[in-house]
Amino acid sequence: MVTRRMTDKNGRPIGKAHSNPMLDTRVYEVQLEDGTHDHLMANKIAENLYAQVDDEGREIQRFAGIIDHRKDSTVLTEENDFIKVQGGGSKCIKTTKGWEMLVELKDGTSSWLPLRDVKEASSVELAEYALAMGLDKEPTYTWWVDYMLQKRKAKSEFWRISHKYGIRVPKTPEEALRIDKDTRTEFWEKTMIKEMTKAKVSYELVDGCTPEEVRSDKVPALRGHQEISCHIIFDVKIDFTRKARFVANCSTTNTPSALTYLSVMSRDSVRIALLVAALNDLDIFAYDIGNAYLNASCKERIWFVAGHECGHEMKGRVMKLVRALYGLKSSGASWRKMFNDFIVTYLEFTPPRVDGDMYYRKSLKPDGTLYYELLLVYVNNVLAISHDSEKIMETIGKHFEIKNDDKLQQFTIPDSTNERPWSLLSTKYVKAVVANVENMLKEEGRKFKTASGGKAKMRNPIPTGYKSELDTMEECDAKHPSRFQQLIGILRWAVELGRIDIHIEVEIMSQYSANPRVGHLEAVYCIFHYLKCNQVKRLVMDPATPAIDRNSFNRTGDWAEFYGDVVKEDPPGMLEPLGKPVEIFAFCDSDHASNVVTRRSHSGILLFAQNALICSYNKKQKTVEANTYGAELVATRIARDMIVELRLKLKSIRVPMVGPANVFFDNQRVVKNRSIPESMLSKKHNSVNYHIVREAAAAGILR
Repeated sequence: MVTRRMTDKNGRPIGKAHSNPMLDTRVYEVQLEDGTHDHLMANKIAENLYAQVDDEGREIQRFAGIIDHRKDSTVLTEENDFIKVQGGGSKCIKTTKGWEMLVELKDGTSSWLPLRDVKEASSVELAEYALAMGLDKEPTYTWWVDYMLQKRKAKSEFWRISHKYGIRVPKTPEEALRIDKDTRTEFWEKTMIKEMTKAKVSYELVDGCTPEEVRSDKVPALRGHQEISCHIIFDVKIDFTRKARFVANCSTTNTPSALTYLSVMSRDSVRIALLVAALNDLDIFAYDIGNAYLNASCKERIWFVAGHECGHEMKGRVMKLVRALYGLKSSGASWRKMFNDFIVTYLEFTPPRVDGDMYYRKSLKPDGTLYYELLLVYVNNVLAISHDSEKIMETIGKHFEIKNDDKLQQFTIPDSTNERPWSLLSTKYVKAVVANVENMLKEEGRKFKTASGGKAKMRNPIPTGYKSELDTMEECDAKHPSRFQQLIGILRWAVELGRIDIHIEVEIMSQYSANPRVGHLEAVYCIFHYLKCNQVKRLVMDPATPAIDRNSFNRTGDWAEFYGDVVKEDPPGMLEPLGKPVEIFAFCDSDHASNVVTRRSHSGILLFAQNALICSYNKKQKTVEANTYGAELVATRIARDMIVELRLKLKSIRVPMVGPANVFFDNQRVVKNRSIPESMLSKKHNSVNYHIVREAAAAGILR
């Protein structure tokens, strides 16, 4: 709850309002649900609120359970649940009309909702309720309940993993010790000892009481505390190292959403940092902070009964959590706040308004050149950009456990040129995921194949001419939709790591995640076959300036007559930019009406700073456009928003920029309407995109 706006020592409000939430610098005092107070900027409050609603601003409510049902006179009966079709046959009517379900929400309230809404939000739980209440024979339920129950069963079987990389993964400490005994090794025992040695700082013994006394509210020190269970989870890394983690079972806690929000660094911030390093001849150092969460205090009131993993002498005794143990809903936010305070207060870095997990600090090179050091944080992963980045690491290492990792060597390597560009290299990740998919196929007695059924090398991610929207093969069985979703997630991460050569295909196939067909799954396998044949691809953060014909841009247009004195948006409190400048280049296109079923187009955008690709965008448009001009104008509007965001981010970390962004099209009509003030719009339904893009040109944001 927001209690008041903060003021300075003279009573004047801190910060200024702005129509763009990213640039709103007002500071407010907020009261959290646990009664504590904190100071947050308006943009962080807005970011937290947006995280709790959907794209249309509706609050996301989560079901706790279904508790009742009712129906009215409009429901289907056995007499009217079929309709006659052409040819003399009949077809089942698929509808949920007339039914309502009483659901209990996570906040303790209950509400009657239409069956269609409950089915869409929680279909498996609804199917289980229908089966338990004997509703599965009702005409409204017969056409979908059995399918959902089979899907639930298959999904649980698919995720039940007993072995990883050929090594048996235990579920309990007792099973881990049995595996060690059977294999005559001590791998799991040593792993558990190592983990519990570090995790024991997260709890303390509450002496002089029993669990029953705490549950009966007879222990004053633990009144108001929630009981949870803790356990160890086990895993095997890709190098066969055994891993154990002591975690809390957060499913039984009722944690306020204000305590669980955790922001993370955006992917494009990493690419910007690599480009800045190459431009200014800076070093890069990447590392992990070990057991990061355990450095922060626990914001929740939690107790648990110690198990076997806590030691024989402690088993069955009452423990109180004092540190942010892994598994708690609030642990991520606790760690983020604690580490942010350390970076700002002790290291004296400053977070920009746009990305609160990217920090900058003015520094001086040995040759006397002023520049800004950068520090990027992704949960417990830290990336330092400086002429002496190891010194930053050593300073952090005095307060936290530093684990030197191979993440930097895995994804980024320096080039051999004098200007030292860095590259995103995903070869190790690609090899690992391809091997995993090959093992999946091997279990089914098959291998990768091309569209013709052969084993030829894949030259394209999916076969030429394949139209996913025209695929009429049968739907995947109950087991494979979850596999399809898993594979799409793997491919999306490969795109994030720089494999933009599969970006279009991954976005197209991801449209079918809810209900894929066999042909869609085969197309995804083709993408993995392509990755196997093309494992080594590097996305170079090249600091060179592309050679373009600058005379092709209109520099004489007078926009003031149409849009007045519009200006570029700048972050508040702008400091002097330091370092070498960058120039932005954007390439926009659309494939008009490429979907032969819906006739919707796809927008494709590549956004460069210098010769380094910072952002790539490829998504289906939400409207059907009558011509190529309309489709490309929609893509241009999206590109304009991406350019504004990139410019704000570069300005917020004090990177100098050269002129407006250079935007390229292959449609002369779009170029004319965007760059020539006197050019008129002939289609009224495109007017919003038309004027937004032109106003950006008038403000000098793009050209």
